[in-house]
Amino acid sequence: GSVMVLGDNAQVQVETYPSGSVKLDVALGVGGYPKGRIIEIYGPESSGKTTMALHAVAEVQKAGGTAAYIDAENALDVKYAEALGVKKDELLLSQPDTGEQGLEIADALVQSGAVDIIVVDSVAALVPRAEIEGEMGDSHVGLQARLMSQALRKLAGTLNRTGTIAIFINQIREKIGVMLGNPETTPGGRALKFYSTIRLEVRKSTQIEDGTDITGNLTKVKVVKNKVAPPFKQIT
Repeated sequence: GSVMVLGDNAQVQVETYPSGSVKLDVALGVGGYPKGRIIEIYGPESSGKTTMALHAVAEVQKAGGTAAYIDAENALDVKYAEALGVKKDELLLSQPDTGEQGLEIADALVQSGAVDIIVVDSVAALVPRAEIEGEMGDSHVGLQARLMSQALRKLAGTLNRTGTIAIFINQIREKIGVMLGNPETTPGGRALKFYSTIRLEVRKSTQIEDGTDITGNLTKVKVVKNKVAPPFKQIT
């Protein structure tokens, strides 16, 4: 912690890593994902969130950086990751048993200063220890939100010091009983929304067809929040 005159440190150029998409780099306004910041990528299932995160990992590795992947969903497809350019032999992978363990591993990796990007896939799968060890009918309201809030308070400052990018993949849930406004929300409480420098909403657009075969999906990405450039840009 130091004190300086703002004028001596004004207009510092934001350092970035490419996202893996030229269109997205332009939409982000700074040429990619800013170093030392938290990025949230959220959307419905099978919308392309993990693909976007893996592209970012591949770009960091291509630039000579080190990447870590917290696979809380235990669903990482290694062959698919390789097809996107990820070097599996250089990727640090963790499949935690509990939400606490996953976030502690993320914190330790960031504090070490040894990683340039860390992906947490996904926030919804970071289940608190008390919920895993408890009975089926037990109430665990707010546990995950508290866990995320505590972890992000620590992580935000450490990321800034080490220049590590943290990408949190998140899902969409529907609020029960909402009649007016958007019923969609993201798990993990409000902390991630607050601490994220960039929030990207990802949705499936149209299917890519090769004759009668469906070979992929076009994805629509909206920059919902951006603290380093004007937000609300949208790409397909």
